[in-house]
Amino acid sequence: MRYLQSFNRRLRRIREQDQLSLMDVADMCGVSEACVRSWEATEARQRSYPGVSELLDLCFKTETPLERLLDMDDGEDGQLELPGLTFSTSDDLSVALNALEEELSRVQLSDEEAELLRRFRKTNADNRRMVVQLLGG
Repeated sequence: MRYLQSFNRRLRRIREQDQLSLMDVADMCGVSEACVRSWEATEARQRSYPGVSELLDLCFKTETPLERLLDMDDGEDGQLELPGLTFSTSDDLSVALNALEEELSRVQLSDEEAELLRRFRKTNADNRRMVVQLLGG
């Protein structure tokens, strides 16, 4: 997720500059306040990322260029490389955004997976070893 490494800090900065609450951003993107809070989480293990539609909603509704939210090098000569795809500004953007959405969906934890991971992290070392053994690890 190279392009989203500092997304949490960038989002918070934009939100504070525009004097927006977490709920304001949540309403703009059609998500819960807790979801926006997880986008801004300082602890990487608690952090989640928006999907492409939420990211675009945020850009359009705050009039923020996408580059201000993503970690992009200035010297990329018109190319944007995203996990699993590369496209130039002359290619069909909708195709690239669909591929990005698929990639984000692939790496984003479901609510059930996040809950399992949270429980796993809270349990003691013996229980962790037992779970790993059950999973064949």
